[in-house]
Amino acid sequence: METEGSVEKCRLPERLQRREEERQREAEKKRQAKDGQAVQEEKSGYFSCSFGLERAAIEELLGGEESGPGGELLDEVSGRLQRLQKLLNDSMMFLPSYDIRQAQEHITRLQVTLDARRQQLQPKKKFAFKSRKKEGTTTTTQPPAPMVTRTKETPAQPAAQCGLQGLSGQLLFMDPEQIRQNDVQLSQLRDCTVTLPGSPATLHIRDLSGCKVLCGPVASSVFVDNCTDCLFTFPCQQLRTHSTKDSRFYLHVTSRAIIEDCSRLHFAPFTWSYPNIQQDYELAGLDQSRNNWDQVDDFNWLAMGAKSPNWNIIPEEDRITHWN
Repeated sequence: METEGSVEKCRLPERLQRREEERQREAEKKRQAKDGQAVQEEKSGYFSCSFGLERAAIEELLGGEESGPGGELLDEVSGRLQRLQKLLNDSMMFLPSYDIRQAQEHITRLQVTLDARRQQLQPKKKFAFKSRKKEGTTTTTQPPAPMVTRTKETPAQPAAQCGLQGLSGQLLFMDPEQIRQNDVQLSQLRDCTVTLPGSPATLHIRDLSGCKVLCGPVASSVFVDNCTDCLFTFPCQQLRTHSTKDSRFYLHVTSRAIIEDCSRLHFAPFTWSYPNIQQDYELAGLDQSRNNWDQVDDFNWLAMGAKSPNWNIIPEEDRITHWN
């Protein structure tokens, strides 16, 4: 008959074996963590090197002369800039927030410089837009196809190839051919609805109040600055929003949206549609399966693990699904 002492002796090797297994598991976890840290550092180093070299090459191209007829230089810079943005987008998961912010600011400055060079090297294009009064407005009758007056651009405000400026209380429409692969700017609009079916290269929105802007796929970036009580809907590669409040975004963005000095912004997925939008997606080169509409980085909110109070998601029951 076995005694308690003999039973305890039998259990001792089992206990030692379990302890050894636990020790091995802990050692494996530490090894994996160390390997993961090494991989992350290696990826970060690769990003820094690749990003720096490509940025320097783009800066050199932008500082040189036009390389050939038809603006081949601008096309090359635009393509390289989009690849640089994709490199950043694909690297965000392992980069520190500070590095992401610095890289994004470099890309934004390069985009502004590209816009300015395009304006210098290409002739200014004349264009007209269709305009209808909103029902119930009492503003004076507008000419059927007025020309938009260009104002002198400041260095901080990138030049655009076409756009709308200084209008109030109107329904505005720009033809897809006018905006295709061009830089479009909307500025100083009040209580207007702007419809932009087509695929711009970039979209710059500044000083809008009480407006609705519906835009097709934007090939690179959308910049929103100093807007109040507006509704925006567009697909794009990058969204940068500054000094904007009380506005809603129906968004398809392949990177992460960035806000700064903003408050009471609300986000939902892009739902607007129009004929030929699929062709415009292809022209813009946007991945329809990749939408980070609810991934918003607030440069004024650095608290780790806590969501910024400056933006929220629009509840499903409150989202617009029919735009006509």
